[in-house]
Amino acid sequence: MRVLIVGSLGGQLHTATKIAIDRGARVAQVDTFAQATAHLRAGRGADLLMVDAALDIQALITANEAERITVPVVACGVNIKPEAAAAAIRAGAKEFIPLPPDAELIAAVLEAVADDERPMIARDPAMKQVIELADRIAASDASVLITGESGSGKEVMARYVHSRSKRASKPFVSVNCAAIPENLLESELFGHEKGAFTGAVARRVGKFEEADGGTLLLDEISEMDARLQAKLLRALQEREIDRVGGSQPVKVNIRVLATSNRDLNKAVAEGIFREDLLFRLNVVNLALPPLRERPADILAMAEHFAKKYATANGIGDRPISDAARGALTARPWPGNVRELENTMHRAVLLASGTEIGPEAIRMPDGSLFSGGPAAGSVANRAAQAADEAQRTMVGRTVADVEQDLILETLDHCLGNRTHAANILGISIRTLRNKLKLYTEQGITVPAPGDTRAGAA
Repeated sequence: MRVLIVGSLGGQLHTATKIAIDRGARVAQVDTFAQATAHLRAGRGADLLMVDAALDIQALITANEAERITVPVVACGVNIKPEAAAAAIRAGAKEFIPLPPDAELIAAVLEAVADDERPMIARDPAMKQVIELADRIAASDASVLITGESGSGKEVMARYVHSRSKRASKPFVSVNCAAIPENLLESELFGHEKGAFTGAVARRVGKFEEADGGTLLLDEISEMDARLQAKLLRALQEREIDRVGGSQPVKVNIRVLATSNRDLNKAVAEGIFREDLLFRLNVVNLALPPLRERPADILAMAEHFAKKYATANGIGDRPISDAARGALTARPWPGNVRELENTMHRAVLLASGTEIGPEAIRMPDGSLFSGGPAAGSVANRAAQAADEAQRTMVGRTVADVEQDLILETLDHCLGNRTHAANILGISIRTLRNKLKLYTEQGITVPAPGDTRAGAA
């Protein structure tokens, strides 16, 4: 995890730096936003910017965007009024951290950006087989395609492979191909030359060069545009890249890992993913089973998350009761490890006794947790849903129904665009285009981490 601190943080620079380093982050510091952009442009790398709220955060984000640099920003400040904190968020900051800094708050922000500190927990035979294969191929330079449902731990597996490779001492650089807009992704990956486009005031080093000597993870590669797929294929074949606007190829020495939660063979058949690129990436396939198919891991992970969040919240460790264990193992976990982690975080906060009982295992809205429902109840709910749909959809346009489905799914995912797109079965770009249209029509769209009710 690489953190770039911008500014003096109101005199709290030393404290914030020490906390971040203690949490495993590599920290660099600059004084001005111009220096921050130059640092990123030069390929020194950062996964997070912690920016003094006294600086012009909007100018920093605008300068980065002009050069197609995408790094999340967290604002920090001493004695900042709520209005100023809200202004920082409106300017584009993802979070606001009050200073003097709280160690656990900084830790939570760092964890929200990267999975560096998430251990590989595997007690189930199904997962142990995957790890055995990962161990056998880790030392090679073979490209690896890591597949599995959303939330099943694909990035954790990628970091595991890197940590056991001969490149472990070199950079591990991750790029989420779905989270970066199409018009920015090419420059993010390959960099650009001065004057390549309006705003390119100097040469910018991309992620391929930033990862030189180490490992580059292309997360959610199925969302990559077809034109970029061709350029990526050449980079993998020739081990050289072309910066945007460049005339000379640049040699790179990297190992490429990629993840996908979609069936890429189906994507090839549909003509949206290149078959030759799939062959190049899929030298080894690490297929992560969903959590429901690795039951021995459910309780092991639940115990890990319970201890983790007890410590983070200053609460004494509480064992998980037998009844709660039964509830946990009965659930099919459609959100996989990510859903289990959130569930155990809530359970730690809601538990009132000396142990975590079933009453503390709840849904995000606080309703009682339900494990695997009986077939009869599924049939009843399906019949009720069909009846409700018949009553409420007649007389409405397809566009209206689609809009409701998209916005309700986004509410369910607390504004997380990637999760919502996965549930809806559409690409992240299609979802973004729909949401842009709704916003232009004056329709409330939930922001990341929020719902329409919270945004209203």
